[in-house]
Amino acid sequence: MCGRFVSASSPDRVAAYFDTVLPVEVVAESLGENYNVAPTQDVYALVGAGDGAARLDAFHWGLVPSWAKDRKIGSKMINARAETLAQKPSFKKLFATRRCIVPMDGFYEWKAGVEGGPVNAKGKPLKQPMYIHRADAAPLAVAGLWTRWKDPDDPEGRFLYSATVITTAANGTMAPVHDRMPVILPSSQWATWLDPANDDIEALAPMLVGCADDVLALHEVSTDVNNVRNNRPDLVAPSS
Repeated sequence: MCGRFVSASSPDRVAAYFDTVLPVEVVAESLGENYNVAPTQDVYALVGAGDGAARLDAFHWGLVPSWAKDRKIGSKMINARAETLAQKPSFKKLFATRRCIVPMDGFYEWKAGVEGGPVNAKGKPLKQPMYIHRADAAPLAVAGLWTRWKDPDDPEGRFLYSATVITTAANGTMAPVHDRMPVILPSSQWATWLDPANDDIEALAPMLVGCADDVLALHEVSTDVNNVRNNRPDLVAPSS
């Protein structure tokens, strides 16, 4: 599960980071600094533009398939499991033709509460939010899929562009917190993953694994992040 993350870098800064490997054209306007990105909000994503280049644009977080009757389904499709991409009708074709990279400064995950620890209003152990980021402070290049959906209620017939984040089994760093994690691609795989001419899903599938244990670092943060209306830089600060 990946349900909240941080996107505080400007489009130009994101592009500059990925531009070290492949040319990036910035199409997206700034979405502003967001320290508590939630499903159905707009996020940045890179898509292949051919000839080894990429384009940075804005996408609705939560995949809305072309066959959907309305966009509400997107709230249930914020993640796609790596293990079943090639079998799920909603994802199989996109896996072959519409892959993207969702840049993140870091993401949040909630560690299960413990007996004897703080409890919520219902008396159940309170989950502890954790902030996970690259140990070297570089952005995360998270694998994703994208598509477009024609909004029947839009008088101009415009398309909604949406994306989902691919998750996989947790590595050793994440396992004590959660059994899933986003697929984080190393720079050596960016061009291959984004190449729109590459539809070899058998060759792409081995990329969808947990990163090495030393790539990520994590720490406890305030439960203020539980409320999506809270959006401040100090949300990522260690709580102790």
